[in-house]
Amino acid sequence: MTELLAALSVYLTQAALHFPGWSPALISIDFGFIGLPTFHLRWYALGYIAGIGGAWWYAMQLLKRPNLWGGEPPLSKDAMDDLMFWIIIGIILGGRLGYVLFYMVPYQMDVLTADPLTVIRIWDGGMAFHGGILGVATVLWFFAAKRGVKLLSVGDIAGVTAPIGIGLVRIANFVNAELYGRHTDAPVGLIFPEGYVPGSTPPAYNWETGEWAYTGAEMARHPSQLYESVLEGWLPLLVLSLLIWKFGALKRPGLVAGIFLILYGVGRSVAENFREPDSFVSGLPEWLTMGMLLSTPMWIGGAWLIWNALKGKEKSV
Repeated sequence: MTELLAALSVYLTQAALHFPGWSPALISIDFGFIGLPTFHLRWYALGYIAGIGGAWWYAMQLLKRPNLWGGEPPLSKDAMDDLMFWIIIGIILGGRLGYVLFYMVPYQMDVLTADPLTVIRIWDGGMAFHGGILGVATVLWFFAAKRGVKLLSVGDIAGVTAPIGIGLVRIANFVNAELYGRHTDAPVGLIFPEGYVPGSTPPAYNWETGEWAYTGAEMARHPSQLYESVLEGWLPLLVLSLLIWKFGALKRPGLVAGIFLILYGVGRSVAENFREPDSFVSGLPEWLTMGMLLSTPMWIGGAWLIWNALKGKEKSV
C-alpha cells in the first residue's frame, strides 16, 4: 500500500490534465442560407448577460429591505432599472477604453496607428476590468448627482453585486482558454491549447472545424481564470453578503464599496502571481504585473472609503 501511494503521488506531481476543450459558444446558428454569417452565442457574452441580470436581481432584494439600510433604501425599483442601463454602458465603454489606454497605447501603438478602428472592435477581444470599474464609477457619480441620491450607498450596491459578473466572466475566460496561468508541475496544472488560428476569437479555436489548436509543445499551466473567479468574484460576494445580512454593513454608507475594492485588489494581486503576464507588456519588474499596478488605486480608494464609513455613526431604523 505504501508503494502504491508513493507511485500515485509521483504520478500526480508529473501528470497534468488536459483543457476540457468545450466550444466557446453555447450554440452556433448558420445563417448562410440568407447571406448572413454564422451567429455564435458565446459563453463570454453570456457571462456578462448573466452577471448583469444576477446583479440586478440581488440589488432588488437589498432594496426591498429597509432594515438593511437603517432607513429608506437609496433607490426605487424604477431608479435601479435606469441605473442598470447606464452601468452596462459604463462597463462596455470603460472596459474597452481602459484596455486601449492601459495596454494598447503604451505597448501596441503600432496596431492603433495602422488601424485606428481597432478601438471600436470590441468583438475582437480586449476589455480591461480596471477600465470597466472606472466607467461604472463615472456613471454612478453622474447618476447620483442627477437623481440627488447618496453616491456612497449606490456604490455599496455596485460593490456587492459586481462580484457576480466578475466570477462568471472569469469562468468564461476559462472556457475560452484565455488568460491562462504560468507553467506549473503541481497536480492542478492543465494543458491549455496554445496554437493560433488566424482571424479567430479565441485565437486557438477553429470555428470551421470546431477544434482547438495545439502546437505540441504545451506545458501544464495554472488554471488562473478559476483562481480569479474565486478570489475576485465568489469570495468577495460571500464576505460582503455576510457583512450585509448578518452585520448590517449597508448602514455605514461606503463600507461595502470600500471592502469590495480592497478584496478585489488583494484577490487580483494574489492571482497575478499565477497568471501568465501579457506577452506585449514590458518594462515592469518581474515581481510586478500590470494587473497589480492598476489595482493599487483600488487599495487606496478602498481604504479611504472604509475609514470614512467607520468614523461616523451607524444608521438605525
